[in-house]
Amino acid sequence: MTNPARQPQIQIENSFNQAAQALIDQFVQTSPIHANSLIVTVYGDTVCPYGGSIWLGSLIKLVKPLGVNERLVRTCVFRLSEKNLLRSQQIGRRSFYSLTEKGLRQFSSAASRIYAPDLASWDGQWRLVITLLGELSIEQREQLRKELFWLGFTHITTGIFAHPTADLAEVSALIKELQIEEHVAILQATTPEPENVPVANRLIRNCFNTAALDEEYTEFNQQFAPVLDAALNTRQPDPELCFLIKILLIHKYRRILLREPELPKELVEADSASQQARRITAQLYGAIAAFADEYFKQVSESEKGAFAQPPRAYYRRFKN
Repeated sequence: MTNPARQPQIQIENSFNQAAQALIDQFVQTSPIHANSLIVTVYGDTVCPYGGSIWLGSLIKLVKPLGVNERLVRTCVFRLSEKNLLRSQQIGRRSFYSLTEKGLRQFSSAASRIYAPDLASWDGQWRLVITLLGELSIEQREQLRKELFWLGFTHITTGIFAHPTADLAEVSALIKELQIEEHVAILQATTPEPENVPVANRLIRNCFNTAALDEEYTEFNQQFAPVLDAALNTRQPDPELCFLIKILLIHKYRRILLREPELPKELVEADSASQQARRITAQLYGAIAAFADEYFKQVSESEKGAFAQPPRAYYRRFKN
């Protein structure tokens, strides 16, 4: 006989599972899959902290419920390998894939933004990268633009990129890696007149097109807020659904966030759609991560057998 006292809790847990499954179904049926990006999310969010390597068969099983079939996974890992973002290790008849140094560097740079508990504070100075276009090939210009984009810079005018809080040591390392240090200047700038600071900040800020992504952030909030509400009231959510929602959450959040200029909190309204999305992401991630990780470890295989214990920083995501 069913215990009547168990009914409310069962209904609450079912409400999370239903909300999660509905969102997953919506993603599969209506969204462009962006399978390459989704697989990079799986690696950066979960595989890398757990040792970095996963059997291809495990990867296929993990993403299948998100509409990525075996053929598409194999195509994606081949393309990511061609781009030097993934590398393979053959053990017997099994292929294990991990991020290359390039892939790890790209996701690590993005991760500092994705998992930050809040926007960075600002010292009031702008970081500028100025390029001598006539001395760079078209290929070098495009490569530099893409790499600076990953670091959060915005192209404000011909040959000039700006960022309010970037780590210039990281920028300098990038320039040296690209072997173009003789053609690029890295500067910090501010106005010498205090009364001109608001004007200067407004002029540069207008070059950062933040309004264009507001609609996407609003849609993101509408999709994930109901799942968050259900998760906060659930003690034992379905682990597989938690994993799928965790990956989908970071996948969709980072695809918006990394197209948004990285502005400090002094230049962003607290009630903006982007800040609401940050809060929803942090809360939902915290509510389901432990369950998601248990599912990941249960169904996945590493080239070393057992997965490594994640570093302490993994458990500090979205926390001060």
